[in-house]
Amino acid sequence: MQFIKYFGTDAYTNIAMDTWLLYHLKAKEPVFSLWQNKRAVIVGRNQNTFAEVNQDFIDQNKVQVVRRVSGGGAVYHDLGNICFTFFVPVQSSSQVDFHKFVKPMYDALQEVGIDARISGRNDLTVDGKKISGNAQRYAGGYLMHHGTLLWDTDVDSMVRSLNVADEKFISKAAKSVRSRVGNIKNYAPADLTLEKFWAALQYYLTDEGKDSEYLLSDQQKQAIKDLAKNRFSTWEWNYGNSPEFDFNNHKKFTGGGIDVHANVKEGLITDIDFTGDFLGVRDWREIKDQFIGQPFDEKKIYQILKKNADGQYFGSIDDHQLASMFSSAKV
Repeated sequence: MQFIKYFGTDAYTNIAMDTWLLYHLKAKEPVFSLWQNKRAVIVGRNQNTFAEVNQDFIDQNKVQVVRRVSGGGAVYHDLGNICFTFFVPVQSSSQVDFHKFVKPMYDALQEVGIDARISGRNDLTVDGKKISGNAQRYAGGYLMHHGTLLWDTDVDSMVRSLNVADEKFISKAAKSVRSRVGNIKNYAPADLTLEKFWAALQYYLTDEGKDSEYLLSDQQKQAIKDLAKNRFSTWEWNYGNSPEFDFNNHKKFTGGGIDVHANVKEGLITDIDFTGDFLGVRDWREIKDQFIGQPFDEKKIYQILKKNADGQYFGSIDDHQLASMFSSAKV
């Protein structure tokens, strides 16, 4: 198979490249790529991003959040992962078979000494632990089959990025994840590094190096970069495309207890209510309309609260404290 080189480790660009190649490559034979993202959470097309990520950890650790066009669940990427994508001409979506397209990566792993197994419909395992998850999207006569290979991923960051969990549950959650997923490094020959592993996969998938690189034109590369900028790096795509949901949260502060209830559609607040025993000097409903139509985003909420701080609508509850309730979504 010919291969395509992705541009780097920026998740916005790489997910945009996956999508652009699916719709525009139009190759006559299968093409593949091996690539990496720096720390990122990749959310499935039909998922609610607000419910999938721990926004506090995401913000503090500069973890990118990107929505892909394929289905399935949210996954964590870092430089301990190798991502792969196959672009395959397929006459009809009825011919799409997960097992068939997991097989090439299974064969490649066997070739480099990793005793992998195909588990269920779309997973690869070693010693019963998941090392790879896969997803697919069919469009216009082409199938995009992509997935991850966990070489030496940071499980603690994976747990903290994907789960809005109390700190006391983090270590327990990480232990649970470690019992279910495995890093390939732990099962590989002692002298096999990530770089050697990557090179071996590339060598095998290109028919022992006989197949060449599929070169993109400057115009095609620019189209991919434009797609990353205009869609895949935007809040509207990554968060705003979440399904409609109801949000509820409760916290107790020195200045009183408060409950937040919000309805959110296309990532925008359509209704909101604050209840509790907080001692507001003025009625918060005076500023309710300022929340309606705004992005469901902690920073935006804080801006609204700060702008109206003189009204003391929530008494002595600090604006940062109140806004932080919107980063711990209970959807």
